[in-house]
Amino acid sequence: MPDSPALEIAGLVKRYDGRAVVDRLDLVARAGQVTAVLGPNGAGKTTTIECCEGLRQADGGTVRVLGLDPLLDAARLRPRVGVMLQDGGLPTGIRAQDMLAHVARMYAAPRDRDELTERLGLGSFGRTTVRRLSGGQRQRLALAAAIVGRPELVFLDEPSAGMDPQSRHAVWELVRELRDEGVAVVLTTHLMDEAEDLADHVAIVDHGRVIAEGSVRDLVSDGDDRTLRLDTAAGLDVGALGAALGDGLAVTESTPGSYVVVGAVGPTTLAALTAWLADRGALATRVTVGRRTLEDVFLDLTGRHLR
Repeated sequence: MPDSPALEIAGLVKRYDGRAVVDRLDLVARAGQVTAVLGPNGAGKTTTIECCEGLRQADGGTVRVLGLDPLLDAARLRPRVGVMLQDGGLPTGIRAQDMLAHVARMYAAPRDRDELTERLGLGSFGRTTVRRLSGGQRQRLALAAAIVGRPELVFLDEPSAGMDPQSRHAVWELVRELRDEGVAVVLTTHLMDEAEDLADHVAIVDHGRVIAEGSVRDLVSDGDDRTLRLDTAAGLDVGALGAALGDGLAVTESTPGSYVVVGAVGPTTLAALTAWLADRGALATRVTVGRRTLEDVFLDLTGRHLR
């Protein structure tokens, strides 16, 4: 159906050794949109995407890719879906240009390889074997292989990992073009600026479930809330600082000596902060105020501790 989701996940469950890594997860991705799936390491996002790609079998729930079952209908989906794995999944003994040519020959109407080679700068290492490519070069080649067949849905796992800024922005521009062509793009990334720049819809996953989703604007918008970031001496009394700044403000120590204040931050907040630090003889090395970012939301929802 024309209005059907390109990807629809309902109640997905995947267990390892009796533990639910994916726990009744729901997610929808639509054509002509970039859907970013974010989550801490171990949150279950990679396993979820592997179930969608037909690389793993779910223990419960349903997955529909372009209306089809990714396992039972794998042969029908293969010409219509592109996959870019984070580790590339590329044969290492073949030259880059030969690998892309081989993949292109599998499709009835592939993209122009010369144009794709130019866009992603593959020509500079086309005659180099995959095993000798840098991480960023492998990522660009993997992206080219994922989209050369003109997929209707493409899964991109950390597409700009290991890339220099020039390559990164070339990849972002290509992802925007795919979206504008009507392709459904499902993007997993740890780069919050990548998600903010590209995503039409964001799903934050933790403990095997989607815990928040919506547009970037929806997720970061919280009335007049702003974020104040403060660098000063470590070990400040966070509770006392919060009391001095007033009600309605949340104060946390993100890392030793770095503090984050979220809420209705205004001129009186800065005045109270300055006075409180002066009373304690503490000198701020940096104070910045700005709107909440997707990273702020992500850390608020998933925590700031290491996993």
